[in-house]
Amino acid sequence: MRKTISLALVLASAVALAPFAMASAQDGGPHGGFQGHGHHGGFEAYSKLNLSDAQKASIKQIMQSSFSQGKAQRQALRQQREAFEQMAPNASGYQAAATALAQAEGAATTARVQQRAAIRAQVYAVLTPAQQSQLASFKAERVARHQQWEQFKAQHPTSGASTAQ
Repeated sequence: MRKTISLALVLASAVALAPFAMASAQDGGPHGGFQGHGHHGGFEAYSKLNLSDAQKASIKQIMQSSFSQGKAQRQALRQQREAFEQMAPNASGYQAAATALAQAEGAATTARVQQRAAIRAQVYAVLTPAQQSQLASFKAERVARHQQWEQFKAQHPTSGASTAQ
């Protein structure tokens, strides 16, 4: 019984938190850009807005141009990471390479956040006022589900040792 409830809660939380999956989508993230099962970098709510064909085409163009603009930066950062990983910790220049990589990662994060904000603004401008309102209600529902989940977790802390039932 407890396993069934736990599984249901995990699945419910996964559905509720799916829109937050966009966090590492632009730079390939820790999984090389893999979005998971049907996730589209946090934009799946748009599929519920009954977009016109023209709106879909505009959003697709926005996303494609954004992706192509950041491709060179992502490749350069990937190469820098790989070069750093190939270095031995006792090699000369190791600390300098670590510092340079940290600065590059910081700059990439800044660029990624700014790019996401620009994408969001451009896509939002494509929507009608009714669709914008509907999108806001989706966000409010998602936030409410997240708050319920956090409240549930606070009321039902998991024990350190798992028990087989």
